[in-house]
Amino acid sequence: MPRNWIITGASSGFGRALAEAVLAQGDRAVVTARSEASLADLRSAYADRVAPVVLDLTQPERITAAAREAENAFGQVDVLVNNAGYGVIGAVEEMSPAEYRPMMEANFFGTVEFTRALLPAMRARGRGHIVNISSVAGMAARPGYGFYAASKFALEGMSEALAGELRPLGIHVTLIEPGPFRTEFTGRSLQLAEQVIGDYAATAGASRETVRNRHGSQPGDPARAAAVILEAVASEDPPLRLPLGSYAYGRIREKLAGVAADLDAWEPRAGAATEFSGD
Repeated sequence: MPRNWIITGASSGFGRALAEAVLAQGDRAVVTARSEASLADLRSAYADRVAPVVLDLTQPERITAAAREAENAFGQVDVLVNNAGYGVIGAVEEMSPAEYRPMMEANFFGTVEFTRALLPAMRARGRGHIVNISSVAGMAARPGYGFYAASKFALEGMSEALAGELRPLGIHVTLIEPGPFRTEFTGRSLQLAEQVIGDYAATAGASRETVRNRHGSQPGDPARAAAVILEAVASEDPPLRLPLGSYAYGRIREKLAGVAADLDAWEPRAGAATEFSGD
């Protein structure tokens, strides 16, 4: 049976690649963007199987109404893909609240509220799949990505708990953790801190330069990623976490090895040794 999808941030990148893959296999999709004009080509190509909805996750007052529009478009939601968001790069000290708070609103708070608005109908049907587009930065933060990583760490923590809450109700949750892909994340969807502090040149500054130099040459192909995500959604036992790309697998394994090393080094002093002895 064809599925009904909601895909946020479908104007470009992963959202657009997923929308095209979903529609190509005969499913129906509600696609959201901040501008309906950016979705016109999808509507023209797929007519009655596409429903565009204007959604800006930094505008809380719009989220509930957009969720109702999306839900009513095709009668039910089988798969929700929370993809909309963007990144900011700069050292923690360099960033201002005016730069990082809207990003947190879009990447985390707005995503949470859009999901919450759609959960009652999913629970009533006793089935569904929520796919949250995170990042390798949601597992392993690098200098310069502090606030972006914070937004994705928050998304991962919420999603992990949500998965445990929804699994008994027949609803799956999957986190997608991409490494570098050829999307607009390092282009028009990226903001760089206005303030530059020289002391961070070798850390956050290096991250800033890397992003400037690699846009358009990242190894990841969004179309191939979309195919893997479709495979995971179709699986009878979908993963909670799905890293994408060899960089993501290597970086996450490096992070886990570091965590294990800290555990092994400090458990004798900070594990049972810090607990009440009962004496």
